Amino acid sequence: MASFHHHHTNLVKHCLFLFSVFFLLRSPAPTTATHSLSATLSCSKNSGPVVPTTALVSFLELVQETALQTYGNSSFDPKEYVDLSLKFNLSATVKEFDKLPKTANGSVSVKDLEGFISKYFKDAGKDLVYAEPVDFAPEPHGFLPKVENPEVRAWALEVHALWKNLSRKVSSSVHHNPELHTLLPLPSPAVIPGSRFREVYYWDSYWVIRGLLASKMYETAKAIVTNLIFLLDAYGHVLNGARAYYTNRSQPPLLSAMVYEIYNRTGDVEFVRKSFPPLLKEYQFWDSEIHKLIIHDAKQGNHSLNRYYAMWNKPRPESSTIDKDFASKFSNVSEKQQFYRELASTAESGWDFSTRWMRNSSEFTTLATTTILPVDLNIFILRMELDIAFFAKVVGENTVAKDFLKASQTRVKAFNSVFWNENKGQWLDYWLGNAAECEEPHIWEAQNQNQNIFASNFVPLWIDLFHSDTHLVEKVTRSLQSSGLLCAAGIATSLTKSGQQWDFPNGWAPLQHMIVEGLSRSGSMEARKVAKDIAERWIRTNYVAYKMTGAMHEKYNVEKCGDYGGGGEYTPQTGFGWSNGVVLAFLEEFGWPKDKKIDCN
Repeated sequence: MASFHHHHTNLVKHCLFLFSVFFLLRSPAPTTATHSLSATLSCSKNSGPVVPTTALVSFLELVQETALQTYGNSSFDPKEYVDLSLKFNLSATVKEFDKLPKTANGSVSVKDLEGFISKYFKDAGKDLVYAEPVDFAPEPHGFLPKVENPEVRAWALEVHALWKNLSRKVSSSVHHNPELHTLLPLPSPAVIPGSRFREVYYWDSYWVIRGLLASKMYETAKAIVTNLIFLLDAYGHVLNGARAYYTNRSQPPLLSAMVYEIYNRTGDVEFVRKSFPPLLKEYQFWDSEIHKLIIHDAKQGNHSLNRYYAMWNKPRPESSTIDKDFASKFSNVSEKQQFYRELASTAESGWDFSTRWMRNSSEFTTLATTTILPVDLNIFILRMELDIAFFAKVVGENTVAKDFLKASQTRVKAFNSVFWNENKGQWLDYWLGNAAECEEPHIWEAQNQNQNIFASNFVPLWIDLFHSDTHLVEKVTRSLQSSGLLCAAGIATSLTKSGQQWDFPNGWAPLQHMIVEGLSRSGSMEARKVAKDIAERWIRTNYVAYKMTGAMHEKYNVEKCGDYGGGGEYTPQTGFGWSNGVVLAFLEEFGWPKDKKIDCN
């Protein structure tokens, strides 16, 4: 183990040094929302930070490209190739790769490539091994007391048992020889989403934890937080996922929410004490220059709000061949780099991909995520401010508590000024305006609110500050009911059928959960009724799809009960961490009466 500890210490020093360098460089003022990418570039000069990649990742991208040339596009998953681990050192492997006979277009014969891969690589996923959860019981004491229907209870126990299937730990090889792997050496066992997502992911983990808490698996839940804090300490931010190719971006910041939910169940003050400094560090990352923009409105003055901004301007290694194909539409290098940054920043949002981020909903290459202030990101940061204020009181840091409470009050004011739309009764994403100048502050203009309807427009209800206002909740509930998003099997992500996976007709577990939880915790009878109805539709569709396919799914088609979702850049996945977590959380909250039917009719 000594070699790993030595390697890890150096890795941490190296990463923290790079991190401090990036943030000493002030990122230029963000771009204005015009309809041409070149106009965007004239503002940004594309000089934002870029986190260096590793030699192994670069080589695996080359193998990925060769495999595409060899096998063709049919059912090709580029992620498979960057998840391979080496059997021998990198230089020996590269040397043998260079010797492979290649045709003019760079392809290698199927036989030669298969021979090379099996000789020099371990399969994707071999660097994770099964880990028996320490706190799993087949039927935990006090499990889902409100579920009285025996059929639903039997299914809930099957979903609960899936935590065992999804439990993994990093293999000893990753700890001893990290340079042979793109998987990062996490210290504790983990719960993965499932299928091609064979490593830990950041925002998925919140809903995994909500399910684990319903399953009384408190130690497994804490271990997830330990792993995310390990990544935060090593890289300065919680990574999108636990792979070397994810170091250039984060994901929706929900670490404080995870710590809060665990503390809420366990009362473990020591756990809060240990998590507190890392949470402050994560807040600094999101409060840094690259993520922060100032909006000025005539009535209220200046507001500081946040955006997604990946530290990357190349193809995403896990989707490199796909990204290059789209970027081929641009002739100019800086336009390509800006497009690659938009792709990675959209992946940081968790909503990859959606018309929500496109200037032109029918043209994928018009992604403009770095010029958008998203409602949900700012809600997650508001929640972080409220959580940190709460934890500061728990650990006796009263000055910090006051500071963060003040920051949260300032952000609520910004919400009311920048995002809230009184006519619609929704909070709308704000696009940076068409003004020619790029300097901050950006002047608020009503026309820069995105008028399109997305489930994210209702996510602020999740926060107590908003759902405690009964008048507001009733207005927003009526808006949700007339929005067109409420469908037979849950809440649609948008109203646009684009073929992207974060659009109609897909429904996603996290969006159902945040909106339902907000409505159900409000003082409005009507809102609580709507919450229960959505939760029941969602439970039903998950149940029927499970009975038909034998699996829980990553996303569902909300137009039709029992149908799982599709679209996007990979085939539909099963497993599935956050879907399992939300079903268990809903069953814990709402139960299922003994005589209530669970089928689609």
